Amino acid sequence: MKILIPNTIKLDLSESGETVLTYNAATPIPERHLDAEVLVVWQNSADNLSDAARRMKRLKLVQTLAAGPDAVLAAGFNDLVPISSGRSLHDGPVAEHALALVLATVRRLDVLASAQAERSWDWRYTREQADPSSMGLYTLDGAAVTVWGFGSIAARLAPMLAALGAAVTGVATVAGERFGFPVASTDEIQEVLRRTDVLISLLPASPETRDALGDELLSCLPSTAVFVNVGRGATVDENALISALRAGRLRAAAIDVMKEEPLPAASPLWTAPNLIITPHVAGNRPKESSSLVLTNISALRENKSLRNPVAR
Repeated sequence: MKILIPNTIKLDLSESGETVLTYNAATPIPERHLDAEVLVVWQNSADNLSDAARRMKRLKLVQTLAAGPDAVLAAGFNDLVPISSGRSLHDGPVAEHALALVLATVRRLDVLASAQAERSWDWRYTREQADPSSMGLYTLDGAAVTVWGFGSIAARLAPMLAALGAAVTGVATVAGERFGFPVASTDEIQEVLRRTDVLISLLPASPETRDALGDELLSCLPSTAVFVNVGRGATVDENALISALRAGRLRAAAIDVMKEEPLPAASPLWTAPNLIITPHVAGNRPKESSSLVLTNISALRENKSLRNPVAR
């Protein structure tokens, strides 16, 4: 079996016993490698992926190390070629970054950073966070936190939030209980948002989730609520988010993902008030990648089910 791994990450697949070769993830696949049966993908260019989809005819598996397979799905690989995602590889790092953005937004560290840059002691913040009528806005203790997209990342994040005193509710396709937390269905989301202090989106990108958070749902949130997105940029109507922030219908927001990345200098997101932006760094550190790839190589060899198969 011939396996291609990208030059964007170091993987140890020596124990597979197969032929493992490295390719450039930013350029077309060399002619001599078109016969590969396994293509591992990480931070590949869109052109590289579409080239591979068009020219690699012997593929038995496309293994992306990204949690979301949207880039691979968009490349146009034959429907008969199995795709496996990197789900679970990013759970810890994404959960940590989500928590960092939540705390930064709730505690308004962006405001304090601006005050520091101006060498100004922010007395307004000092008074507000100590005032009994507003001090509840500056803490997770007692806050109603809604996590939209309640999968494996939420399983790591929710206990962290709960440890700080937050009441965590998940939103997923099917209602019930997961990881010890109540989960509402997407049909109930408007009702849930009306009593939400912090909304965290972990939604994947799909036709069903495109612009899922728009004017209608943003209007359900209290004006004192904050929003954090570490899922996918395609799931948020960015114009609606900007409008809500400018109108004061949303207290603050933090986003690690955008529809266009890198975010163009002319994007109005840069100047939206009360918005923290980080450059898609929540993940980008897949853990145990070699183990996942080795598991799926073994599954191919033994004709067993793949780990993290992507429905097509």
